[in-house]
Amino acid sequence: MATREAPGPVLATSGGELERLDGRHLLHPHQSGAQRDRFVMVRGEGSLVWDANGVEFLDASGGGNWLAQVGHGRRELTAALAEQADRLAYFSCFFDFSNDKAVLLAKRLAGLAPDGLDRVFFTCGGSEGVETAIKLARLYHRGRGRPDRTWIISRHLAYHGATYGSGTATGFAPMQDGVGPNLPHVEKVSPPYPYRAAELYGDEAPTDFLVRELDETIRRIGPDRVAAMIGEPVMGGGGVLVPPPDYWPRVRELLDAHGILLIADEVVTAFGRTGAWFDSPGRGAAPDMIVTAKGLTSGYAPLGAVLVRADIAEAAAGEGAYFFHGHTYSGHPVSCAVALANLDLIEKEGLVERSREIGTWMRRELAAAAGLDRIGDVRVEGATAGIELVAGRGDRTPVMGGAVTAELRERHRVIVRDYGPTIVLSPPLVIGREQVERAVRAVAEVVARLNESGEVR
Repeated sequence: MATREAPGPVLATSGGELERLDGRHLLHPHQSGAQRDRFVMVRGEGSLVWDANGVEFLDASGGGNWLAQVGHGRRELTAALAEQADRLAYFSCFFDFSNDKAVLLAKRLAGLAPDGLDRVFFTCGGSEGVETAIKLARLYHRGRGRPDRTWIISRHLAYHGATYGSGTATGFAPMQDGVGPNLPHVEKVSPPYPYRAAELYGDEAPTDFLVRELDETIRRIGPDRVAAMIGEPVMGGGGVLVPPPDYWPRVRELLDAHGILLIADEVVTAFGRTGAWFDSPGRGAAPDMIVTAKGLTSGYAPLGAVLVRADIAEAAAGEGAYFFHGHTYSGHPVSCAVALANLDLIEKEGLVERSREIGTWMRRELAAAAGLDRIGDVRVEGATAGIELVAGRGDRTPVMGGAVTAELRERHRVIVRDYGPTIVLSPPLVIGREQVERAVRAVAEVVARLNESGEVR
């Protein structure tokens, strides 16, 4: 029988030892057995981070996950965290209990949200938020005497999370592989993807195709059996896919015609990421629920929030109803205190407006790189850019971006993310102009050496 080492205190301080321990003990989200490198980050300031070996990196990824709106190392947030932990670290929000920070944050979010979304349910993150919204949609219809309305419509290339229901709604097949049976009554339709319109929609105008397909899907399922459609206003995990201007208004009109709710997944887009407090209202989506997380605390504490119409909340949890749903850390006072301080910083420092300014810098720098043979399309929304890689200007065959992001880390010390063939920049909203220029020029330098097989020469 194999023996195991006796447990003991972790005394490692060197980068190499931390990387070894990471490989031995830590199971990563989205881990692949082929991934051998480990980057153990230990410190951050503004848009810079340092790993355990003391190497400095420019974080053009928002902490690796589309957030860090106010930047790393903000004493205002750590002070709020410490003060609240000292005052009241935790008390449940279950049943008739609450805490002052959860109440104040719910009020603050209701004031920022589109009119009518004035009820808030707190989660620990986006996946929990999507699970909650799916349940609320079904409970809403049941409370109105329509218990058969259980179907949820999502889209291919959507990312809605990795838990049971949110993972089923996610539009990437590998998310569902090997973990089935998946959540029943979930259907997916095509995404808005203007760059690949010809191959996806043929000669039909993109929005005409997408609305017709959605209408046919609703009629095939049965209009009186569909509870809600869920969608990101801009599809992040799909590669910063921006819909045509008429897409969301026409989708909303069709859903209204059949009494179907619209859930806006703004886990990525909310709190300034794309240049607005909430992205969906400006696109004509008029959602019935908004799921948020990420930028709500800039990553300083785990927290998400589902913003809901009052009548939906009443149908699920009002008179004669019982909302049998909840998470231990819902409304966690420390996370809520951090969120309040974070929202104060975003507002005080004008970071929503600055996001749009960062987008202007990105467009200007990317314009010079757009002529590279391997760049097929560039999509910029606020402080977020998607650079889609292809085999050549006349050949739109996708080229995967993993080698590009690896080279950027190793050669330029710049951290970005690759989503299949799309390189994504989503930096903190405090990033400087020179840092934006450094990141984009590094991307251009590496892409210029990329061959059609996805290898960097």
